Amino acid sequence: MDVLTALRADSGVACAVGAGGKKTTLYALADRAADRRDGTLPVVIATVRIPIFDPQVDRVEVTEDPAAAVEAAASAGDTGPLGVVPEREGSDRYRGYDPSVVGEVADVDGVDPVLVKADGARTRLFKAPGDREPQIPTCADTVVPIASARAVGKPLADDHVHRPERVAELTGLRPGDRIRADDVASVLASRRGGLSGVPDGATPVPLVNMVDDESLRAVGEEIAAGVLDRTDAVSRVVLARMNAPDPVVDVVE
Repeated sequence: MDVLTALRADSGVACAVGAGGKKTTLYALADRAADRRDGTLPVVIATVRIPIFDPQVDRVEVTEDPAAAVEAAASAGDTGPLGVVPEREGSDRYRGYDPSVVGEVADVDGVDPVLVKADGARTRLFKAPGDREPQIPTCADTVVPIASARAVGKPLADDHVHRPERVAELTGLRPGDRIRADDVASVLASRRGGLSGVPDGATPVPLVNMVDDESLRAVGEEIAAGVLDRTDAVSRVVLARMNAPDPVVDVVE
C-alpha cells in the first residue's frame, strides 16, 4: 500500500507524535505528496522545535505569517514540498508555531496535505508524552503515534527512551528493565501515551517504524496486535521502514 494511503495522510492535516522517526516520516510523506503532481502543495510545519530541515524540502519560508506564505506559493504553482517556520533558534533548529496557526495554513486553497511535527523525542526510539505534550492542533484529521521496533529489548533508560519515567508509569517497568513488545503496545494504545491529545474526530494510525528485517517484522506484528487488542480507537497499525524507497512493510487491521 502507498504510504500516504496507509497512514491516512494523503489529504488534510496529519500530525506525527512519539519517537523513532517522526521527521523521517514527515519528509517521506511530503516527498510522496509532491510526487503526485496533482496541483496541490504539501506543507511541512511544526508546533514544537524542529531541527533545520531545508535539505528535506523544496524550500523553507521563515515567516510569522505562514498562511500568506503558502498562499503565495500555491498561487504561483509551486508543488513543494514547502516548509514554513516562524524563526530560527540557534544554529541547529527552528521554533514551531502555536497549534492554532496550522488551521490557518490548512484552510489555504491548493494546500494539501499539511504535515505537522507535534512533539519532540530527542532522537530516542520510544517515548511517552509529558504534561504539555503533544501540541496537536484541533484541526488534525490524522494523528500518527510512532515507536521504533528497535526499542524492544532495550533497557528502559535515557539512552533509548524519552521520558522513561512516563513509560514506567504506563507499563509498570522499572528503570533498566528490558522493554517488551507488550510495553510498546501499552504506550501506543494509551490515552496518556500515543493517543494523548488526539482531537475528537481525528483518526489515530500508529506507526511501528524501523521494521528493517524479518525479526523486527515479528516484533512489529506483536506490537500491532497488542495495540488493536487494547483500544477500539485504533483500527489500523502500520509497520514500516520510513527511510526506504517503498516504506510500508505491512498494514495490520
